[in-house]
Order: sequence, then C-alpha cells, then structure tokens
Amino acid sequence: MFADAGALAAAAAREVALLLTTAVRERGSASISLAGGRTPRDLHRCLAIDHQHDVPWDRVLFYWGDERDVPHEDDRSNYRMARESLLDHVPVRPEHVHPMPTGLGEPVEAAARYERTLRSRFDTEWPHFDLVLLGIGDDGHTASLFPESPALEETSRWVVATTAPVEPRGRLSLTLPALVHAKTILVVVAGSSKADALRSALGDRPDPRCPASLLRTARAPVVWWADADAAAQVAPSSLR
Repeated sequence: MFADAGALAAAAAREVALLLTTAVRERGSASISLAGGRTPRDLHRCLAIDHQHDVPWDRVLFYWGDERDVPHEDDRSNYRMARESLLDHVPVRPEHVHPMPTGLGEPVEAAARYERTLRSRFDTEWPHFDLVLLGIGDDGHTASLFPESPALEETSRWVVATTAPVEPRGRLSLTLPALVHAKTILVVVAGSSKADALRSALGDRPDPRCPASLLRTARAPVVWWADADAAAQVAPSSLR
C-alpha cells in the first residue's frame, strides 16, 4: 500500500522494470501483457521517464490483456494509450508489439486471430507471460471480464469477445485461464472509487460476482498494489 497514486505508480514501475530485466537476463526475452486505464497509464509514464535506459526494451515482447473494439487511433484504445505513454518513448522493436486487432467489425474473428497470434508464440497449453499487468474496475471487473459474463466460464479459449456494461460495449479479453498462468501478476489499483471492489477482491474467498477475486486462483504470485484511497476498506489481515 502506498500513500498516493504517484508513489504507487513509481514503485510499481520499479517492480515492472526489475521483473522484465530479470526475465531477459534469465531467458533472453521478456513477455508482458499490458492493461488499460488511468492507473496503468501513470505506471507507463514512470517506466518511460525513470527506466528508459535500465530495461533492455528491445528484448521485451508486448501484448494486451484486453481492448475496446475501436480502431487503434481512437482515443479510447488501450493500444493507443500504451503507445503514447510508453512505447513511443523507449527503444522497442516494432515487431515485438502485438496489439489486439480491433475496430474491424468482427470481434469474434478478431479474438480468434489474436489467439492464433499468441499460440504461435507460446508453445504451451496456456500462455506463460513473464508478467501480466492488470487493474480493476469499480464493479470488480479485470481485463474485460465483467461480473456475470459468460467469459468467466471459459476453459479452453485464450481470447474471447465480451460485452461491457458501458460504451464502447464491444471488447476483446484474455480469458481467466490465460491470465492466471502468467509467471507473475501485478494488480495496480488507485482511487477511492475502487475501494469497494478491492475489498471484495481480497475477501475471504474468490467470488465470481467480483471477477478480480478469481485472479487468486493463480498458482504464480499475484501481488496487489494499491494507494491508500483504494485500500481504505481492506482488512489488515488481507495485507500480507
């Protein structure tokens, strides 16, 4: 837990930089699945400013955990946000950047295309990202896995088309199994509007009414990073 959103973003960026650098040193490359939203944008900016030269960016492969079904140049695009806040400011290799193919009018086919992209790069039952970055919404959703979504029951596909309760309603999302097989998951949460959702996510047991809580089924580490406002309703026993 951190005093404010600025301290949270700076500390989380340091951890991301360390994890990526370690993966490159141990395996020759690093794979990261990025999140959308305001809090990840602040983290991206810290990476671009504070860690521009201490991460081997040319060895990092970038993917996305979810995306709005809008063109890449739309100001609601998670890809555009990541490009403007991070990718345009560090020496990434263009062929290592793999945005979801959105804005094409066929979200189910787009999901299948992205799954084929992932399967061509991960020769495993599920993708094993070195790092998955996630946030949570006020309703407890994570990626674009919303409460009561049929996507929460998916057990074979890696990527699905989903529907959000707000515009733009069309989304693409990695499925829960695709997320929880990562080597490390960092969930970054800021702001008082997320306090109820974070409390539910860290409750006594995973609850499908709060999709973020289902991340706790992962075998690998799931680390929750929050500012004081977001953690205001979290029981001290959950902070361990």
